[in-house]
Amino acid sequence: MAKRVQSASAPRGSVEEHEVQPGSAPPAAVSRDNAEHYRWGVDCDGWHLVKDAQLSVIEEFMPPGAAEIRHHHERSQQFFYILTGEVLMEINGQNTLLPAGSGVRILPGTRHQIRNPSSGPVRFLVISQPPSHGDRIDE
Repeated sequence: MAKRVQSASAPRGSVEEHEVQPGSAPPAAVSRDNAEHYRWGVDCDGWHLVKDAQLSVIEEFMPPGAAEIRHHHERSQQFFYILTGEVLMEINGQNTLLPAGSGVRILPGTRHQIRNPSSGPVRFLVISQPPSHGDRIDE
């Protein structure tokens, strides 16, 4: 039977809890400081916050003017969530401006490209299920 443990970062008495299996330690907190880092594009960074066979959660950083290559995934669906700044997301030839605090779901087979047309950097999450690395087809 799993027991519930209150998160150390949650205020006392709050409902933020994590399930812990008997005999196991609570999960360690993950951040850019301890996550696997990689570089992509021109001066862009990514951090694998979750990396397993079923799910990928990556925090990415794009400097002003950066863009990825238009592409699609055969199997992976993705959700892009903008943390800071704003991006221009091209989805099947249609441009959508995504400000901080908003996101968009990309289904398998959907052509897409994220760009940072602004004068400031952008941080965003890319959640992929299953992971999209190795499932990318550039156009």
